Formats: sequence, structure tokens, C-alpha cells
Amino acid sequence: MPLRAVRISVSGKPEYLIDCNCSICWRNEALWALYDAESVVLQGRPENTTEYIWGPRTIRTMHCKLCGCATHWEPLDLKADPRMGINARNFEPSTVDGVRVRKFDGAGTWGVPRLID
Repeated sequence: MPLRAVRISVSGKPEYLIDCNCSICWRNEALWALYDAESVVLQGRPENTTEYIWGPRTIRTMHCKLCGCATHWEPLDLKADPRMGINARNFEPSTVDGVRVRKFDGAGTWGVPRLID
């Protein structure tokens, strides 16, 4: 596998970042940038990624097979939710400087997830 097994190109700076406190996001230390799935270009998927499907089984969290980093999440049904979450912790820090971080209570209220900022 190449040094960068997974490459993700996005359409620009995200409007905001999501810091979710659910068990998987917390363990991955993910900071999610939301994009319309059609605007995201993925290279190295599926051959260099592995998926983890959990909870209500609506999304799959993708990880790089080479380094294990969480790269993104994608919905199992794009018709139900056309967005993807890209792990901004993999961006160059200057890319997200000044972008607002919104807290998401995925641990306490997963039945009715909500932004808590």
C-alpha cells in the first residue's frame, strides 16, 4: 500500500465541525466535517479501508487499513441522508483554523441526537 492509502478531497472549508461524545467518536478522537456525499472524492476506498457499523446501524465508520485512523463516515442509505462526515483531525490544522466546533450529544441522547452548543 502507498504511504497515503486513503485520500479524500472535499469542496472547501466546512461550515462547522462536530465534536460527538458517543463511544466510537470519543475513542477515535474524531472531529467531523459534514459534506454532501456527491461533493466528496474518495481514493483508496474500498480497497484500503475497513468499515465499522454500530449502534442504530445507519452509518458505517471507515478506517484506513494501513494506519487505522478513522477517515470518514458514510450513511448506509444515501437516499435517507446524503451527507458524509470527514474526520477533520486528518486535515492540515490550518485548513480548519477558525472553524466553529459544535458539541453533539451522541452518548446521552442517541435516540434523539442533538447539538448541545
